[in-house]
Amino acid sequence: MKTLILYATKHGAAGEIARRIAQRMDGATVCDLKQGDIPSLAQYDCVILGSSLYVGAIRKEAKAYLSQNIEGLRGKKIGLFLSGMDATQGKACFEANFAPELLQAARAKRFLGGIFDPKKAGALERFVMKIAAKQSGYTNSIDDGAIKQFVEDLYGQRNV
Repeated sequence: MKTLILYATKHGAAGEIARRIAQRMDGATVCDLKQGDIPSLAQYDCVILGSSLYVGAIRKEAKAYLSQNIEGLRGKKIGLFLSGMDATQGKACFEANFAPELLQAARAKRFLGGIFDPKKAGALERFVMKIAAKQSGYTNSIDDGAIKQFVEDLYGQRNV
């Protein structure tokens, strides 16, 4: 089964998650939606799409890809993941950002954690993290256990 992993990220956490998912699969193709040159969906049996969240919204590259390719995703094995620092947003953010038919078709949907790196964040992002999350230093909450479960949900035990 050929798998395409697409991600949209601002500071790199969703890309790191996509690479960690790919490490648990044989021969998955990983593509950054911001870079373009995305292969045709016709070549793949399975498509995983992930995005970082900002104020509850997925990246514009992910939104654009979904709106342009919703028909091509029909009949594919689908996985969806979100990256961010507030895991409590998970369910509401899936519902707010993905069409109901895509959510229903997805075999795996998970919030997989994120990274906050003050060196990569702008002044407003640092301020929000300091006030809202009481964090000012580097934080990595990517959850390898949740990544493993995501792959199991999508494929079953054989590729984990």
